[in-house]
Amino acid sequence: MWEVLKEWIPIIADDYIWGWGPQALGGTPLMVIILLGTGIALTYFTGFIQIRRFREALSLVFKGAFKHDDNKEKGDITPFQALMTALSATVGNGNIAGVASAIALGGPGAAFWMWITAIFGMATKYAEAVLGVKYRRVAEDGSMSGGPMYYCEYGIGGSFGRFLGIFFAISGAIAALIGTGNMFQTNSMAVSVASQLKNASLIGSEHIGLTQGVVGAVIAILVGMVIIGGVKRIAQVAERLVPTMIILYFTFAIFVILWHIADVPAAILLIFESAFAPQAVLGGAVGIGIQQAIRFGVARGILSNESGLGSAPIAHGAAKTKNPVTQGQIAMMGTFIDTIVVCSLTAIVITVTGAYQQGPLYLPQDQALQSIDMTMYAFNTVIPFGSAIVVVGSFLFGISTLLGWCYYGEKCVEYLAGVRIKTAYRITFIALMFLGSLPTAEGISTVVKIGDIGNAMMAFPNLIALLFLAREVGRITKEYLAKNA
Repeated sequence: MWEVLKEWIPIIADDYIWGWGPQALGGTPLMVIILLGTGIALTYFTGFIQIRRFREALSLVFKGAFKHDDNKEKGDITPFQALMTALSATVGNGNIAGVASAIALGGPGAAFWMWITAIFGMATKYAEAVLGVKYRRVAEDGSMSGGPMYYCEYGIGGSFGRFLGIFFAISGAIAALIGTGNMFQTNSMAVSVASQLKNASLIGSEHIGLTQGVVGAVIAILVGMVIIGGVKRIAQVAERLVPTMIILYFTFAIFVILWHIADVPAAILLIFESAFAPQAVLGGAVGIGIQQAIRFGVARGILSNESGLGSAPIAHGAAKTKNPVTQGQIAMMGTFIDTIVVCSLTAIVITVTGAYQQGPLYLPQDQALQSIDMTMYAFNTVIPFGSAIVVVGSFLFGISTLLGWCYYGEKCVEYLAGVRIKTAYRITFIALMFLGSLPTAEGISTVVKIGDIGNAMMAFPNLIALLFLAREVGRITKEYLAKNA
C-alpha cells in the first residue's frame, strides 16, 4: 500500500495539481489558472487595491511596528501581530530552499513568474483578510476565530457553504500536521544543520541520523514552549522573531549582491529574458521551456507567500480591529514582504553569483545542486561562512513557519471539533515535528508531496469562496475608499 502511495502521490501533486497535467488533458496548469485567475479577478473588483493603497498599507505596517498598542477593539492580537503571525508562516524555508528549487528546475525566469504571482496575490491576500475579519466569530473560550471556514459558512451560507468550510478545515489540518507546515520544515532544518556539521568535520556520516534527531528534539522543545501558550504567545514571539530574521537575511544577501553590483543589471535582465525564452537565453540548459519557468515560478511563489491558500486570514481574523479594509491593507503587505522582498533577494543572489549553473539544468543529476544547497553555494562564493548563514536563516525561518502553521491547524481542528481538542492537537503537532526531522531529505519527499496536495485542497474551497464573495469585497472596499479618499 505504501509503495503504491509513494508512486502515485508525486504524480497527483506534480502532474495533476501543481503541474501542467498530462497531454491527454491538454497540458492545463490547473492551479496556475485558478490562483492567478482569482488574483486577477480580485484585482479588478477591488480597483487595483494593491497599487492604489500601497503607500497607505506601508504606513499602517510601520505605524503598527513602532507605535505602542492602545487598541481596545475586539480581538486577540494587534493588527501588526496578526501580520507577523501570518508572515511567520509564510517567511520560511520556501524563501530559501523553495526559490532555489524553482530556479534549479525552471531557470532564473521562474523568479519573474514568482513576482507576477505576488502582484496579483496581494489582491487575493487583501480579500482574504477582509472576509476573515468580516465573518469571524467568538469561540467558546472567548478567543476570536476567523478564516475561510467562517466566510464559507456564513458568507456563502447554506449547506454548500458549510461543506466548503468543513472541506477547508480538514485540508488545513492535514497540511498543518503532515505537510509543508510541519514535518517538511523540521526535516529541512535538521538535514541542513547535520550537513553543515558534517562539512565542518564535527560529526561523521554515520552520525548524521542521530544528529538530525537531536536537532528535531531541540526544535520540538523550543516550538512546543511557545505554542502551548496559544495565539497570544505565538504572536508575541512572531512580533520579535520575524522582523529580526528578515533584517539579518536581508543584510547578508545585500552584501553578496553589492559584491557583484556590476553584474546585477545583467542578472536581472537574465531573469526577465529567461522568463519568456529560457531555451534561447540559457545556452547550457537542456529541455527547459517557458512552461517550466511558469510552472515552478508560480507554484513556489504561491507556496511561499500562500496567497489564495486561505491560511493568512486565520491569523488576520484574530486581529484587534473592527475595520476589515484596514486589516486587508496590512495583510496584502505580507505577500509583498515575503515574495517581492525576501524571495527576490534569494533569486538575485543565486542568479548574480551564477549558482543557478550548478543546478540540474546544466549538470548531471548526481552532481547538480538543488534546493537549499544551491543557496548555500551562492552565499559561499562571497562569504567564507555563507553556508552557515543560510543554515541559521533556514533554522529561524523554519521555527517561525512552525509557529504560524501550528496556529492555523489548531483553528481548523477547533472549527471541526470545538475548543476542547486544542491540547491534544498541540501535543500531536509537537510529536510530528520530531518525527519529521528523522528521514533523509529524499525520504521526506513523499511527505512534501502530501503537503502540496493538502495546500491545493485548502486552496480550492477558499478560492471558490473568494470568487463567490468578490463583489462583496469590492463593495466593502468602495465604501471605505469613498469615506477615506
